[in-house]
Amino acid sequence: MPNKAPAFTLNNDEGKPVSLSDFAGKRVLIFFFPKAGTPGCTTQACGFRDAFPKISDVGATVIGISPDQPGALAKWRTNQKLPYILLSDPDHKVAEAFGVWGERSMYGRKFMGIVRSHFIIDGESNLIESQLGVNPKTSIEKGVASLLK
Repeated sequence: MPNKAPAFTLNNDEGKPVSLSDFAGKRVLIFFFPKAGTPGCTTQACGFRDAFPKISDVGATVIGISPDQPGALAKWRTNQKLPYILLSDPDHKVAEAFGVWGERSMYGRKFMGIVRSHFIIDGESNLIESQLGVNPKTSIEKGVASLLK
């Protein structure tokens, strides 16, 4: 039996609550990213933006989640013309539930943060793919390929 995705409700970039259950019956690609506006996160987000027509054509959608506040996400979403929902997880409870809050390293400094990842969830909230510690470009390729199967 497949694993269920952790249920959650977070505020979107407009400050409105969004739950995973809102997408019942629809496949969802959820990607976790460390910080809006940074180069790797922009590469990943814009890659999913560019692939969004293909994703929509197969009846799926995309949700991006980060610890950023809704206002920062709204600004970034507008600037990058992202056609999908961005959710704010400032206390990283959803990231922890998905197992993507962990030790990271940058310029030799270790700290806790989001491990760049993506998950494919089917219409019954089953996890059908988990990719942790992904490269921004390969996340797009792998995630889109899984949705198009």
